[in-house]
Amino acid sequence: MAILNHNGKNIYYEVHGEGDPLVIFNGIMMSTTSWSIFLPELTKNNQVILFDFFDQGQSDKVDYQYTQDLQVEVAEAVINHLDLEKINLFGISYGGEVAMHYALKNKAQINKLLLFNTTAWTNPWLADIGRGWVQAAETGNKELFYNATIPIIYSPMFYTRNIDWMNERKNFLYEVFTEEFLNGMIRLINSAEFHNIKDRLSELNGIKTLIVGCEHDFITPENDQKLIRENIPGSELVILRDCGHASMYESPASFLTLVKGFIAN
Repeated sequence: MAILNHNGKNIYYEVHGEGDPLVIFNGIMMSTTSWSIFLPELTKNNQVILFDFFDQGQSDKVDYQYTQDLQVEVAEAVINHLDLEKINLFGISYGGEVAMHYALKNKAQINKLLLFNTTAWTNPWLADIGRGWVQAAETGNKELFYNATIPIIYSPMFYTRNIDWMNERKNFLYEVFTEEFLNGMIRLINSAEFHNIKDRLSELNGIKTLIVGCEHDFITPENDQKLIRENIPGSELVILRDCGHASMYESPASFLTLVKGFIAN
């Protein structure tokens, strides 16, 4: 657990284990704590680097609107500070978007690229979902924000089967959804509105890339992952059935098998 100052703002990061570096880019509502249950397995053969983007977790909040380029700078600051020459880069959802931007800018540094539940562009469907999330956050109503954002992240089957767990999580998230958190979410969501690297995906040719989508992902449907697969030569695509956007929580065994297996081979 450490703090890195970048242009007057603090970035929170953690380094766990030893071995080939695996750098993890969080989803938009995630933080370093989101990965704690996976660390025992992920650190068996790898050094795992976690950090929070600006406006996430224990990293500083900012007081201006930005693009995802700022989060690329955050990642660069951490990775360069740790003097990592070659990395395996994992990104999920928002983190996958930033990971693709990072890989385009730092291609020689990437050993393997893992993109889960993500998209190469913020299409009109996703943009309107994001605007709905922003409008809910602007009200400051925690229940409204929860209902607008959380159910759609999971598949209907998982949500229904695990309703007791979801209700416990709701109570926990109500504590997390402070005014500061919601203002940060607004900036994070807006930073992705003009994300579009569809025409640059072919530049990632030569990086061994795994793309994972889910049958019941209603945030970034599997066609988004198929588009990435079609435009990164030599990339691999896996679609998880009976699973939603939060694939690591709905199917943790598949998540760990895919990540560990792809890095090891």
